[in-house]
Amino acid sequence: MNMKVLAAILCLGVLIGAAGTCFAGFDPQKAGFSILFRDEILPYKVMGVFAMPGQVLEFRETKAKAITCESLSGQGRFEKKAEPHWAFHCPSSPGLYALLIKRNDSETRMTLNLFVMTPFSSVNNGSLNGYRIGQYPKVDKKKLPIYKWPAGFVEVTEDNRRTLVSPHFRLEQFLCKQEGGYPKYLVLRGLLLLKLEAILEEVNKQGIAANSFHVMSGYRTPYYNEAIGNVKYSRHLWGGAADIFIDENPADGMMDDLNGDGKINYRDSRVLYEIVDKLYGKKWYERFVGGLGNYKKTSQHGPFVHVDVRGFRARWGD
Repeated sequence: MNMKVLAAILCLGVLIGAAGTCFAGFDPQKAGFSILFRDEILPYKVMGVFAMPGQVLEFRETKAKAITCESLSGQGRFEKKAEPHWAFHCPSSPGLYALLIKRNDSETRMTLNLFVMTPFSSVNNGSLNGYRIGQYPKVDKKKLPIYKWPAGFVEVTEDNRRTLVSPHFRLEQFLCKQEGGYPKYLVLRGLLLLKLEAILEEVNKQGIAANSFHVMSGYRTPYYNEAIGNVKYSRHLWGGAADIFIDENPADGMMDDLNGDGKINYRDSRVLYEIVDKLYGKKWYERFVGGLGNYKKTSQHGPFVHVDVRGFRARWGD
């Protein structure tokens, strides 16, 4: 056998084996049951959820199995309704509260990290407790409901910044890049977190090892968004967008060489782009439909992919 052909076969075998090992080593951290919360299905062992002070949240197990709910902080109040429905009365003070949900017929459980937000009305002259928010654009009646001003902001502190908001993402990954000390504030949509987890699982299925994505840009305050010259209706202002890349091998703050050509450029972000784009049209992916963009490397940043949950399909980039 030609030695070059043999080498190619051996190389292919290594790559296939690596792909299988990669996916086998990735744990999506599914809870073993799902909770219907608002209009979202939560399937993971840990998720961040967001609410306003005093708001009443309703949960139910999607297969009508009996569950038990507990507030680990002892604050707020669970109310058992007709099985398998529960309601949680949120505390009146903004902050982080852990909620535990258990299936009665098994050992499976789910932790909801509940962030009770600071109301939007607390913003004074474009600032919130000294943190620059800026001015949200006026809501044009012709614009979709997704452009309504946020109801509130998650307060991020030194103590809570590393809180998991999903199995593979932490709160601090979505902070605006503007300068300033703590507390900081952000807006974050649960649907975006669910989409990122779904994409991450698919990336690993495709044989690319990734424990998370590097979130180059998550939430942006209107103040920061204007400062960098971005469009005023960017989905980043509403916590529904993330600019991401894979940064695993090596972890150097730059997109990995996903296509194996020894270069880091838009062809690598194109690999990630195409993985995401191929999910479009699948029934389970319908709730995640949104924007998808591929961005080239510049002097300020490497290549990356933009994803969002605007609710309708949009594509751009090379």
